[in-house]
Amino acid sequence: MKLIALLAVLTFATASAFAQEALIRKNLTERLPNFPKIDEVTRTPIAGIWEVRVGTDIFYADEQGNHLLQGVLFDTRTRTNLTEARIDKLTAIDFASLPLKDAVTIRQGTGARRLVVFADPNCGYCKRFERDLMALKDVTVYTFLYPILGADSTAKSRDIWCSRDPARTWRAWMVENTTPPKTTGSCDSAALERNVELGRKHRVQGTPAMVFEDGTRKPGALPAAEVEKLLAAARKS
Repeated sequence: MKLIALLAVLTFATASAFAQEALIRKNLTERLPNFPKIDEVTRTPIAGIWEVRVGTDIFYADEQGNHLLQGVLFDTRTRTNLTEARIDKLTAIDFASLPLKDAVTIRQGTGARRLVVFADPNCGYCKRFERDLMALKDVTVYTFLYPILGADSTAKSRDIWCSRDPARTWRAWMVENTTPPKTTGSCDSAALERNVELGRKHRVQGTPAMVFEDGTRKPGALPAAEVEKLLAAARKS
């Protein structure tokens, strides 16, 4: 009898959750016709507050969908940014699925640890970040040339990719400001187009952007010490 009662409670709770989700979807869709398509509506740890997910963007609504807000949900007990943790999970990338053959590869030390970076050759933050990367030990850096800052970025990426030693040419440009030699003759630069498609697929909207072996991704030119912590954490997971 206890089991039957428990099943009844669970069934009611599930039906109630579905009804609540449907109500929130209905009200937001009808009242905000220009609001993007809602992908998911789920409970949060706060009673009466629901998460509304649009792609990798997170909003929060009450049980009726009467109010909608966007901001950070923070657990003061664990000092955890729940919104950030949720977005990290949503944007995680399967490292093993990345086409590393399309990246400029630089091995430092043993190269045992691995890091992927999306970078534009004309990105000032990327240049600063490249200098910090040089301080990391025993890491292989796979840089996907990601020319999103204009035609010159595309031209420079092609010159780097088509050079005799892309890794050396990349570092020389980013660190020493040595202009890449102009590409002469034929060169298969289709990898650059694939890189742009890859970045768009994973919504890489700025450079530099990093992907660690555990799938964690981080935007921006983080300090070398912070990158080191993330590399260590990725190896443990």
